[in-house]
Amino acid sequence: MAKVAIIMGSKSDFSVVKPAIVVLKRFGVETEVRVISAHRTPEEAHHFAADAEKRGIETIICAAGKAAHLGGVIAAYTTLPVIGLPVKTDMMGGLDSLLSIVQMPSGIPVATVGVNGGENAGLLALQILSIRYPDIAVKLKEFKRQMAAKIAADDQALQEELKDLQ
Repeated sequence: MAKVAIIMGSKSDFSVVKPAIVVLKRFGVETEVRVISAHRTPEEAHHFAADAEKRGIETIICAAGKAAHLGGVIAAYTTLPVIGLPVKTDMMGGLDSLLSIVQMPSGIPVATVGVNGGENAGLLALQILSIRYPDIAVKLKEFKRQMAAKIAADDQALQEELKDLQ
């Protein structure tokens, strides 16, 4: 079974992480969810990343705000794909988090989704896993088909509404 780890720098980030957990579980992916701080528990971050592959983890999502070093620290200790999930902050609305995550040094890549983009972090993890798990790929195609059908239905409803304005 596919397994994704989701780490947040603080428990207060859970509301941002929750949509990732929901989408992963909807697709039948096991999740391991932890609070680990790059700054306050650096040894735990190191051990978590170094042992992740042995525990069957295949992708890691790291949610962090402000300095947002968690994804980079985790990526430094593993070759597994790491997805950065920037958390909105009061100081700069999450721009600080976003820039901290996307500006990784050469050799330490961290894929990054938008600020508070928990669902997209989960979906990106699923797309990475779909390379190895054909059942996830099939479910993703159906998910995208359903999104397209909803947009088509919304467009049709709008066209009907516009006719009433004429």
